[in-house]
Amino acid sequence: MKNKNKDERMTIYEYEERYVRRRNVKAARIILWVLAGLIGVFLAWCLLSVTLQLWNINKYAGYAAAGVSVILFIVLFIVPLVKIFRLNYFKTNVPASHAAAAKRHNRRVRRNIAERMVDFGNRVDNAGWYDDAILAELAVHLKNNDDEGIKRALTAMYSGKVKKTAKDYIFRYALRSAAYSALSQSSRTDAMLVAVVNLQLIKDIVFLYGFRPSDTQLLKIFAAVVRNSLVSYGLGSLKIGNGIVKTMGDAAKGIPILGAAISALVDSSVQGLTNGTLTAVIGFQTIRYLNKEYKLQNILDGVEVAESEEELQQTCSDIESELRKKPRTAKAAV
Repeated sequence: MKNKNKDERMTIYEYEERYVRRRNVKAARIILWVLAGLIGVFLAWCLLSVTLQLWNINKYAGYAAAGVSVILFIVLFIVPLVKIFRLNYFKTNVPASHAAAAKRHNRRVRRNIAERMVDFGNRVDNAGWYDDAILAELAVHLKNNDDEGIKRALTAMYSGKVKKTAKDYIFRYALRSAAYSALSQSSRTDAMLVAVVNLQLIKDIVFLYGFRPSDTQLLKIFAAVVRNSLVSYGLGSLKIGNGIVKTMGDAAKGIPILGAAISALVDSSVQGLTNGTLTAVIGFQTIRYLNKEYKLQNILDGVEVAESEEELQQTCSDIESELRKKPRTAKAAV
């Protein structure tokens, strides 16, 4: 409670000194789109490779594969990307001169999140995503235009049901990534599936929270997606299982079928474990950024932006005293 009161008494200059960091937002946005483009180009290349392989076998199969590839590219890349970028984000890394505008923006974002959650809860049984009791509170606060009530309800929602649901998503997608890697025997396919699963996880988490990380934070997340794909591609090329089989002695060497089976099993296990872990890291990283920015906007909302009357009077008094000193200094100099 003491820390909360301390944050509420914080001035905008203290907030700026403590939480604001100089960042090139425009450059971050450009790099973010470049990374998104790299992921898209990589997925398109993988789908094109499969299409060309089928084309070489049969022309009509190639036509069918091309159509399916276009649909998959739209569903697996374009749709998640659009859904991620369409969501708004909180403005927290702002100087004192833009704090008032940022607070108004964040208030609108909070209201939009609350309206979306309530609407989603009314249209479907919300699949256990949100707490029904808190949804009812949000509906009342929206009707009464109670911004403080909306903040309290959203804070309770994020620290409770939403947090649990997000962790369930991470567990599910991590298992899915591991299973896909175990079934796939191609490093290129592994890398593609990892990128797709990571994007789907990010999309579902931000959709659950109702807002996305800022461009600078989203840049780090997309960079991690690219890293995960490269790691997955590298693991598929290393063929770790072959090296382990060589150390197993003459028993495996004397039974070629057993040796090959062990090699494939070890390769799949290592890749599956690694890809599943990396996917989980992406999920927790996304949650951490979302929670951090929601906490910062709460702190910013309690910051006193305008100067108080006492501070203004003190400033005017200091200026008056300084002006009175200057004529005396000038006379003394003469």
